[in-house]
Amino acid sequence: MEKAQKNSPLVRDLTRAFSHFNKHNVFLKKNLKETLTFFREIRQNHSNTCSSTPGALDTGQLSCISLPRHEEDYLQNVVGSAPYILILGQDCSARYQLLNCLLGERLLPLGSEVGGACGLEGGACRRRKLCFTHGRQTRLSLALPGQYELVHQLAAHCGRWDTVPCEDLEIQECEDPAQRLAELEVTLHHALLQEVKIMVLPCSGVQPVEEALEDCKRGILPIILYAISKDALSAEQVSDLQKVREMLPFPVCFVRAPSGPSDPGALHRQLLSLELVGAAAGNCACGAPAQTQSILGESLERLQRVLGPFTRQLLQNQQVEAATLLNAVQCRCLDLFINQAFDMQRDLQITPRRLEYTREKEGELFSSLMAIANRKQEEMKDMIVETLSGMKEQLLEDAILNAAYNVEVTFHSGSSVTRLFWEQIKQIIHRITWVNPPSVSAEWKRKVAQDAIESLSAAKLAKSICSQFRTRLNSSHEAFAASLRQVILQRVLLLGALADSSRSLRDILLHGKPKMGRELGRGQYGVVYLCDSWGGRHPCALKSVVPPDDKHWNDLALEFHYTRSLPKHDRLVNLHGSVIDHSYSGGSSIAVLLIMERLHRDLYTGLKAGLSLKERLQIALDVVEGIRFLHSQGLLHRDIKLKNVLLDRQNRAKITDLGFCKPEAMISGSIVGTPIHMAPELFTGKYDNSVDVYAFGILFWYLCSGSVKLPEAFEKCSSKDQLWTNVKKGSRPERLATFDEECWQLMEACWNRDPSQRPLLGIVQPSLQSIMDRLCDNSDQKSGNLEDSN
Repeated sequence: MEKAQKNSPLVRDLTRAFSHFNKHNVFLKKNLKETLTFFREIRQNHSNTCSSTPGALDTGQLSCISLPRHEEDYLQNVVGSAPYILILGQDCSARYQLLNCLLGERLLPLGSEVGGACGLEGGACRRRKLCFTHGRQTRLSLALPGQYELVHQLAAHCGRWDTVPCEDLEIQECEDPAQRLAELEVTLHHALLQEVKIMVLPCSGVQPVEEALEDCKRGILPIILYAISKDALSAEQVSDLQKVREMLPFPVCFVRAPSGPSDPGALHRQLLSLELVGAAAGNCACGAPAQTQSILGESLERLQRVLGPFTRQLLQNQQVEAATLLNAVQCRCLDLFINQAFDMQRDLQITPRRLEYTREKEGELFSSLMAIANRKQEEMKDMIVETLSGMKEQLLEDAILNAAYNVEVTFHSGSSVTRLFWEQIKQIIHRITWVNPPSVSAEWKRKVAQDAIESLSAAKLAKSICSQFRTRLNSSHEAFAASLRQVILQRVLLLGALADSSRSLRDILLHGKPKMGRELGRGQYGVVYLCDSWGGRHPCALKSVVPPDDKHWNDLALEFHYTRSLPKHDRLVNLHGSVIDHSYSGGSSIAVLLIMERLHRDLYTGLKAGLSLKERLQIALDVVEGIRFLHSQGLLHRDIKLKNVLLDRQNRAKITDLGFCKPEAMISGSIVGTPIHMAPELFTGKYDNSVDVYAFGILFWYLCSGSVKLPEAFEKCSSKDQLWTNVKKGSRPERLATFDEECWQLMEACWNRDPSQRPLLGIVQPSLQSIMDRLCDNSDQKSGNLEDSN
């Protein structure tokens, strides 16, 4: 083969496949390392805390926060394994032809140059193991596998060579055992070898196949190729293949050499009967590729058609399986923490008795200590009086006042009693009439100190101390409930990002990076593009988001997790997958690409184009149904607005953009949403799912008005801050003349200032249905009467 073939399509195809594998392996390894670190820290924190600590896990839960040993070993093996191409075959000539074809160069001798009787029973061929690696300079050397290079003069060292000299391939009888076991390392500057090493196994007469493969059992992901040059496999060759399959449970690509079998059909039937090849397999129902099967390929001239797909699928399967396993563990733990947050919220708000050493006991302790503080205040007063009496003589001795006219006395102390004592002395000094200043004698000093001590109020001291005690106790009490959620929230955010990364890696391995079409729209944090198809789904919409900070990364990760874990619902836009694009904008930033169901338009555009009353009321019902479903899953949307309601071609609505969506139990006081749709209590950071009811009330105002024009109360506001201020004061959209009375009452109820007075969506939905039935029936009757009169 000529050197011009070095960059053949086969070489380029394989180089690209191994390059993608190595690149994705970096991300997979990083994700696994961070996940194991996370699990280790959770277990360490658990061992350092008691079961009553906020966020602590019980023994059953703790067992889930880990990878089973066999799964961890498997994942470590995948991320730690280097890809290798292993070339076996019926004889040296077939193996060497296959190697030359892979590298696009005639590196190994063929035909009569090979000589020997390789492949025959008891043959005398003694070709050693070969290992091809990458290097800037071309060189040959003998080395013991995984140990050291041997000092040995090779024929290739004596001059230039294009094909490896036969003498260097042969094991000489006179060589010592170390040299007979040594492999010939061939270093080449070759694109394929930058991504993968290639090993050509020796003849069976030199080393049994199980010994030759012993070093390949650990830390290697093998692409096993078997070159066939005869009509059938011998018994010895079948036995060797069985041993290969036992040692390396990976599929084999059988390749016919140019002077291969005269009856390929008979060879294929033999391989099938021995179960050495299987039927072709496609994708499974879940979309993941099926297990790669051993196959019988075509001739070397058409090897690319078989070897390229075989290699890509095998590499992909390894990483998809690893990413899927890792993601499943992460999602299981993520759900555990989210459920734990719900349990804590429920225990804190509904059934405190279930947390014996948390909310109930802490509340009892708080009440008990406060009662003691109040009851003991008189006792503390008596104690202070007694203490002051005992301190009097000492204080009098220490009260050396270097006072003069207009003296300023300062004192710094952590003691409340001493500080108050000195304050009293200062007040006495400042009350002195200095027209006839007294003589600052020992008797005068003693009198001033005596007056200061006697003027101290034991009652005030006791009250001050108890007040400080109450303040500290109350602060601890208020911080307690917040700490319960905060511990879980931190865990969820970190684990959510890891789960998003592993799932995104799985998606890009299976379906590749989606192709952006024309721009469809822009939002606050991303741009939406057309995407013709991805992952077998079409048409799609592609939302590209470049998170500006960690908070937005976390929001995206959780949005992805919630949407993935939610059951499919007709009133929610389906999210097909996500891909983390590390090469976005030329590699200067990282983007998250969310691939979702594409609908016809958003509600804002629909209202501008014009929608009938019946369509608008049906949209209101659809939105309520979608919000109710989210609430049934324990989630708040927190950003219900016109742009986040999408319409299909029949103008049925679906809710989209779960970027601000969170479990109610994990709301941490964040202020999010779109100003005109935000309930007043959102600004306090303490709210529940009734904020979605408020937002629906504002949305319903637009639906009833049939327009996108701002309400007057909001249009008059010159800034967002002014709008928020007015909303908190009670400003709401005005009633339009076209509004039905029942519709107006429903709006007002939904945006009530008091969250507890807003109607439940289970009441809103039938009310809307009743309004729709009444108004649409009236409209139909009027239309019918008009037709009759015509």
